Amino acid sequence: MDTKQAIRSSLTQSDFVWNGYLSDLSDKDLLVRACPGANHIAWQLGHLIQSERHLVDKVAPGKMDELPADFKPRHTKEMAGADDAGKFLTKDEYLRHAKQVRANALRVLDGLPIDELSQPVTGVPPFCKTKGDVFMFLGSHWLMHAGQWAIIRRSMGKPPLF
Repeated sequence: MDTKQAIRSSLTQSDFVWNGYLSDLSDKDLLVRACPGANHIAWQLGHLIQSERHLVDKVAPGKMDELPADFKPRHTKEMAGADDAGKFLTKDEYLRHAKQVRANALRVLDGLPIDELSQPVTGVPPFCKTKGDVFMFLGSHWLMHAGQWAIIRRSMGKPPLF
């Protein structure tokens, strides 16, 4: 297994987990909060999708497709406290955008020469020192949020999945 295959494997495993946690949730369920002040799943999905697009764009500027113009404003920090379903997307819309952004990220990964993965990158979280670090972080980021979704699921009486 080479570096790109390892990154793909990590992303595939992450996708399996977070998709599992969302599989039986309704659009209404996406607005449940684990506790007061916690972000609901709908906002977190928007955050994850636009973060992935942003991070990969820092690795390869101009190579990622744009999200719809109204996507980012719906998922700002100020919107994290909103509970009005009309301000967010449906689960199917989030899944469609997540799939599109991930496909673009993998296309960018495939197009990078392997030695470029060890090159430094700027404008990303400080623990991502290289372009390869950015790709490795993508799956971890989704899993970090999916851990919160596990708690939300349990609070709704849903069984543990993993």
